[in-house]
Amino acid sequence: MIEPARKIPAIRTIVMPTEGNPYGVAFGGWLMAQAGGALAAQHSQHQSVVVGANDVRFGHPVEIGDELSVYAEFSKIGRSSMTVQVNAFRRDRHEDEVTEAASGVYTFVAVDQDGKPVQVPALD
Repeated sequence: MIEPARKIPAIRTIVMPTEGNPYGVAFGGWLMAQAGGALAAQHSQHQSVVVGANDVRFGHPVEIGDELSVYAEFSKIGRSSMTVQVNAFRRDRHEDEVTEAASGVYTFVAVDQDGKPVQVPALD
């Protein structure tokens, strides 16, 4: 599989030992925590908290030392919520083959300093 060429990844990182389990594979929770939070926070200009996750799928293990590229794009913007489609791809650092590792749809809500929802801008 080829990762999306037209999109710039929201995050590209190397999976380090602190993100993995005793089997040498990244924790699923860590993997998905890399998701769309950065995109939601940048768009809303506020802290954005996850309030839901749907269709979360893990297609291929991500090993310690793999390069992880996470792509995120909005699928819906509400008054204070943002729904983000996330796709994560893994690549052995010494090879060219890219494999989809995980995907999911996450809903974030933008909140102020007191944790109260705030309005987010519409998409351009």
